[in-house]
Amino acid sequence: MRPDKRKPARPGSQGIALSPCVSIRFKLRAKICEIAWDPPSGAPNREQPYSVDDPLPYTVSVFNEAVLDHFRNPRNAGDLPDATATVEVSNPVCGDILRLAVRVAEARIVAARFRAEGCVASIASSSVLTSLLTGKPAAEAGRITAEEISDALGGLPPATFHAAQLCADAVRALLPKIS
Repeated sequence: MRPDKRKPARPGSQGIALSPCVSIRFKLRAKICEIAWDPPSGAPNREQPYSVDDPLPYTVSVFNEAVLDHFRNPRNAGDLPDATATVEVSNPVCGDILRLAVRVAEARIVAARFRAEGCVASIASSSVLTSLLTGKPAAEAGRITAEEISDALGGLPPATFHAAQLCADAVRALLPKIS
């Protein structure tokens, strides 16, 4: 249904508008998921009830398995006691925030931890960044780029590349504190 013609969610159900053409309504107690598809081409509107256990048609993952793995199981997440340096960077456009802490010993980064608030790509990129930083000399850490972070995740979609750029910004902010 078009947004201006969409019915309000009924009691006991939750609705999600995926786009002006696609909406999903979940009937929680009945374990039913209704998908409404209203294409702009003028084709007839179809509502098809699906069981929660049925696979949904046209399901496409935006992220690859590497990104999802780092999101679901982030490496080096949390605070770092005895951190040599800590920086916090943010992206004012999307609202992502990354707090990066490292411990340096004998001119090498021996530990790195992060705390991130943001999208899936932001958390996954932060996880990869800490893995890339650990064990590197400070001068070599400065060579980490957003492209390298994205490549380590199997390539981020253009719409989420900002997450890798946020991590690269954190490294640039960190360098003066550890050099």
